[in-house]
Amino acid sequence: MAQPIVGLHHVTAIASDPQRNLDFYTQVLGLRFVKRTVNFDDPGTYHFYFGDDAGSPGTILTFFPWPHASRGHAGAGETTRTAFSVPLASLPFWRKRLEEEHILFEDTGKRFEEEVLTLRDPDGMVLEIVGHTDVKEPLAPRTSNVPAEHSIRGFFGVTLLERKSEGTFATLQTMGFHEVASEGNRHRFAAEGDALGNHIDVILDPEAGHGRMGAGSVHHIAFRAKDDSSQLEWLEILSKSLAVTPVQDRTYFHSIYFREPGGVLFELATDPPGFGLDEPAESLGQTLRLPPWLEAHHQEIERILPKITDKSAQPTEA
Repeated sequence: MAQPIVGLHHVTAIASDPQRNLDFYTQVLGLRFVKRTVNFDDPGTYHFYFGDDAGSPGTILTFFPWPHASRGHAGAGETTRTAFSVPLASLPFWRKRLEEEHILFEDTGKRFEEEVLTLRDPDGMVLEIVGHTDVKEPLAPRTSNVPAEHSIRGFFGVTLLERKSEGTFATLQTMGFHEVASEGNRHRFAAEGDALGNHIDVILDPEAGHGRMGAGSVHHIAFRAKDDSSQLEWLEILSKSLAVTPVQDRTYFHSIYFREPGGVLFELATDPPGFGLDEPAESLGQTLRLPPWLEAHHQEIERILPKITDKSAQPTEA
């Protein structure tokens, strides 16, 4: 029996201006810039990783920032909302912070047992800040001026938009996620346990139109595999009903990919080896890191990438 999938590993989206993307997620949301690397399939493009202080699985939001990318449009078969977890008592802090940063947001109100704020990032990606009582202890970014008690803990979950339920629901159930609640056309799935990113909401709308991938779009969502052995077991299980790729080496994790029947691109990524593989914890994200097969071209790649500045506050303690 394969080790259970406990929740999300990361979410990967598309941005346009890399500096603007970096500023928003570090300066406004207070996430740590845990890795600056490149799109391994397009080394002239950055791949940014944001998360908690260590870039723990379940906290990692990643971006491909293409400077001239056109705005995307969400539709059926896509991840339409990415939700972060904060303590319920921290929502007044986040309302005030967003107002001070001149970020438009909506007090969406109560959904199931949680309170929700909804906002958009500079490229229009829809984000939610979900306040609830059973939050994890913080591993607060040392680079952030957000007080640790109010810091984003990681993912609460994501929302998928689908035209029909059958294939999507069956896939989630195969992966160990079961429907635990529903409100109208919103169906909530969760796996056993209380890991970060353990809430997959599916909105059913038979009339939903198709989207267009672009800046502000979620490219894929990744779930957690405990290790390489567990991932191979899941590869065998999932391949019985879905077209799954061979294992891909992403340096900081290993990945397999497949589309669930509704069209959303899923990934299953291993927890190890993690972001401390090639730089110490105190300096995560400060310099460009490349996989071994691109290291010989480091100077050339760095020269063609847009110049960026991480304006995050420096640590006050080691």
